Amino acid sequence: MPTQEKWMKRQAGILLPVSSLPSKYGIGSLGKAARDWVDFLSRARQSFWQVLPMGPTGFGNSPYQSFSAFAGEPIYIDLDLLEEDGLISGKGLKKADWGTDPARVDYDAVRKSREPFLRKAFGNFKKDKALARFRKQNAAWIEDYALFMALKSAHDGRPWYQWEEDIRLRTPAAMKKARKELCEEIDYHVFMQYLFFQQWGKLKKYANKKGISIIGDTPIYVSGDSSDVWANPGQFQLDSENNPTVVAGCPPDAFSADGQLWGNPIYRWDTMKNDGYSWWIDCIKAKLSMFDVLRIDHFRGFESYWAVPYGDETARGGKWVKGPGYDFISAINKAVPGAPIIAEDLGYLTPAVKTLLKRSTYPGMKVLHFAFTSWEDSSYLPHNYGNHCVVYTGTHDNDTTLGWIRHAPEGDLEMAKDYLGFTDEKQGVWCFIRAALTSVGGLAVVPMQDYLVLGSEARMNTPSTVSPMNWSWRMEKGANTKELAEKIARLTLITARAEMEEPKNDKKRTGKKAGRKKSK
Repeated sequence: MPTQEKWMKRQAGILLPVSSLPSKYGIGSLGKAARDWVDFLSRARQSFWQVLPMGPTGFGNSPYQSFSAFAGEPIYIDLDLLEEDGLISGKGLKKADWGTDPARVDYDAVRKSREPFLRKAFGNFKKDKALARFRKQNAAWIEDYALFMALKSAHDGRPWYQWEEDIRLRTPAAMKKARKELCEEIDYHVFMQYLFFQQWGKLKKYANKKGISIIGDTPIYVSGDSSDVWANPGQFQLDSENNPTVVAGCPPDAFSADGQLWGNPIYRWDTMKNDGYSWWIDCIKAKLSMFDVLRIDHFRGFESYWAVPYGDETARGGKWVKGPGYDFISAINKAVPGAPIIAEDLGYLTPAVKTLLKRSTYPGMKVLHFAFTSWEDSSYLPHNYGNHCVVYTGTHDNDTTLGWIRHAPEGDLEMAKDYLGFTDEKQGVWCFIRAALTSVGGLAVVPMQDYLVLGSEARMNTPSTVSPMNWSWRMEKGANTKELAEKIARLTLITARAEMEEPKNDKKRTGKKAGRKKSK
């Protein structure tokens, strides 16, 4: 596990979800396209690849609404690698429906077309010790997850809280019956996880050998329709029928008069405290076995969270409730000393949240799109940064930088132009990127859409909306050119976010070798 001194030194990375990688089969996967992307990052002198949550996506295809906090998304399993392993035949791959728009993921088409090939791989696989070992090592979560997915299929995809009462409440007799009747389907879902983690592990090893570390992401809350809630109801604020009493969201603000109603169940923090926050510790350990660094979404929810009565149609009726605070953070830091964690601390931060962030020792985030408010000296302006932060032009929830420039309020845009020194839209995008890389922030991360200078059509997500456009953008094949890599590399080098290589047999007038190394 990297020390904070190592991973928070002056470096750079690119944010690109796995789903956005170009591939032949409608969505990014863990095979050749991912390795080609790692090669691009290496040529561009990047140190990090940041991804979005990698769990099996649920409602709205959102990676933040996953069926499990521990499982991987089978849709990312690479089919060509399965063919290489002799588990499937390539016949039919080209003729399958992978969607009609190469710039968008058609999740329904992709899932439907992939299913027969994944089933064939399952049928052709001969059980071995490696699979048995994997299943045993992950028994704490995988048995409940596999049974949950088998039951979901048996119930035509309906959420678990719409199942019959005995299995919804997990009575021993119902659980025993389900495990017996659905044993083959359970084995299939265990095998999917085996394939995912086998391919992911090889990809991560390849990236690390190339000098690329991977930043993962985990939501603070789990989906209501997840194996986590179904299997661990006592960890959440549910009633005797396992229905939520309150759900998560955000209060009304200048951007949303009704606030944001996320709908996720909220933890029973008192219960979690009594067992030493074991569920959370297991979750973070699992994520850090997948990733080199972990970003935790909505960090402020650990200090206090917005609790909305279950059944409310908006978040207006919610209230602030104290979270677990430093007691929780201390437990995490004790269980995982030096945990490489980034705290997503965006939005309005109270003094209490700022104090918790400081005590945690985790770096927070700075987003340039939030910097240019013409009425105040924003903490997101680069001249106000310290070096203990991660700087972004924008995140997956923001418009692209070109989109921001085209749609920002006039006063904010004028301030950005004056501050960054641009007049042309596309020039402005590179000025934002340069501001992130030249800032004193320890780590700078830029979404790939900005390096490609794409507009709002390439936006990854619009919060509080459910749309086929969300989570579906894909990078065009061939967009990550050698020329672009060289341009990014040059900017990364001259901003001292990568070490310059000393040219051979090239002496300066001083007699010293040319090139510059970063100071330690």
